[in-house]
Amino acid sequence: MFPIRDTQPSYSRPIVTMIIILVNVAVFLHEITLDAYSQNYFIAHYGLVPRHFHFSAILTSMFIHGGWMHIIGNMWFLWIFGDNVEDVMGHTKYLVFYLLCGLAAGLTQTLFSVGSRVPMVGASGAIAGVMGAYLIKFPRSRIVTLVFVLFFITTIEVPAVLMLLYWFFIQFFSGVESLGSYSSLSRGGTAFFAHVGGFIAGMILVGVMGTRQKYMRRQDLNW
Repeated sequence: MFPIRDTQPSYSRPIVTMIIILVNVAVFLHEITLDAYSQNYFIAHYGLVPRHFHFSAILTSMFIHGGWMHIIGNMWFLWIFGDNVEDVMGHTKYLVFYLLCGLAAGLTQTLFSVGSRVPMVGASGAIAGVMGAYLIKFPRSRIVTLVFVLFFITTIEVPAVLMLLYWFFIQFFSGVESLGSYSSLSRGGTAFFAHVGGFIAGMILVGVMGTRQKYMRRQDLNW
């Protein structure tokens, strides 16, 4: 299954989401202009290496990606879910929320792979936080999803609560499974616990930070 769009309308322009996407794309375009040695150094220097942990590396690692599919997938998910979360939180609060989710994701992954020398890169931890917030605020929304059935391709509408919880549990159980494999920690791969930590942080932070008055008034009118 691959999400195409959601059915939840947004009532404001997702300025911060668009800026985040543009910054990620700009950094990635810079990466691919580097030669192999410089690219490896760039990732090792600005990625999050649990064994040599620095808080600043959490921020820089959130804007680095390992390949075309990595950045396209991340930015697509951010575009689908980010506009609605930004709409309800407001631009400034949403930016702080996004960065805090990325921080929580990085810390969670570091906790479960303390000795790893493999750099962790990508925005997926922060985006998982956006998805967690979306689950809390729009559980009744539906996600138009591309489905492959044998040789046929079709689309179906899947309840957001089912899709997001399914995604979360896949990340959680994959993370637990990876704990028993030394090679998964020493050779790299998907940072499952970053996704888990970011998702839970998003669910909590969207409640703690609250939503803006315009969204609250729209809710009152809908009732």
